[in-house]
Amino acid sequence: MDIKNGFVDAVGNTPLIRINSFSEETGCEILGKADFLNPGGSVKDRAALYIIKDAEEKGLLKPGGTVVEGTAGNTGIGLAHICNAKGYKCLIFIPDTQSQEKIDALKTLGAEVRTVPAVPYKDPNNYVKLSGRIASQMENAIWANQFDNLANRRAHYETTGPEIWEQTNGKIDAWVTSTGTGGTFAGVSMFLKDQNPAIKTILADPMGSGLYSYVKTGEITTEGSSITEGIGNSRVTANMEGVPVDDAIRIDDTEAVRVVYQLLRKDGLFMGGSTGINVAAAVALAKQMGQGHTIVTLLCDGGSRYQSRLFNQEWLASKGLSPD
Repeated sequence: MDIKNGFVDAVGNTPLIRINSFSEETGCEILGKADFLNPGGSVKDRAALYIIKDAEEKGLLKPGGTVVEGTAGNTGIGLAHICNAKGYKCLIFIPDTQSQEKIDALKTLGAEVRTVPAVPYKDPNNYVKLSGRIASQMENAIWANQFDNLANRRAHYETTGPEIWEQTNGKIDAWVTSTGTGGTFAGVSMFLKDQNPAIKTILADPMGSGLYSYVKTGEITTEGSSITEGIGNSRVTANMEGVPVDDAIRIDDTEAVRVVYQLLRKDGLFMGGSTGINVAAAVALAKQMGQGHTIVTLLCDGGSRYQSRLFNQEWLASKGLSPD
């Protein structure tokens, strides 16, 4: 009998899905790692699990303790699920710009949720810095610190990367995904490069993020903005330090939205905005590389977390965007 031992044991081992419409369009195998099928609904379940396990192993988190984090939503949701499964409390700081669906989900899961103004990282009241400060003042509490906690990228080096390698039988030409904390991109990139240095690792970046310019020029500069949530960054996190990056592709919102709706209408995949960035970058990369290549990207989370925005025609129109 193949039975998972609770929520925690069900994290990972997600399927690799061929994205038929874009594969046929480009002549490449465009494959999506279906991490929206994790039990908490997103790729962030992996990082949340490893961060909590790491704190337990180091003796930093004791029974009845509290896990504190600043998050755009999905890591918080993963942490809240795992805290429930393991008997911990969960305190989440989230920017007030994030979707109501994610805020409601956190509350439903029993997390204490504090919405705070969205301010740049350099501001001491940035949600990440604020969560760390509050955690340091609490008894029997840890700060998850997903951006700079290397347990994050280790989760993907030890699980996501090996799964992709095995699922493709090592026949993979490129790995491309966007990054917020850097954990997923970094861990998978490091593992795949260790197996075959010829595999291309390509960073996908939305407008408004400085990572595209960092890869291209070595300096962080930003332009424009994006409706996507939880990806992009204006700094190089500890998880991204020393990580092999062969190139970067920038995707604007118009293309990301078009891709999200094609995934829905032609492939039956109801995905969030970051997946739109990822798949759009995979398509752009396929066109650069030419036919016959195998490109793997990440299907981060489902579209239901963005129903009131990304799948709301009026809201999209207010941003000058359209599904068509």
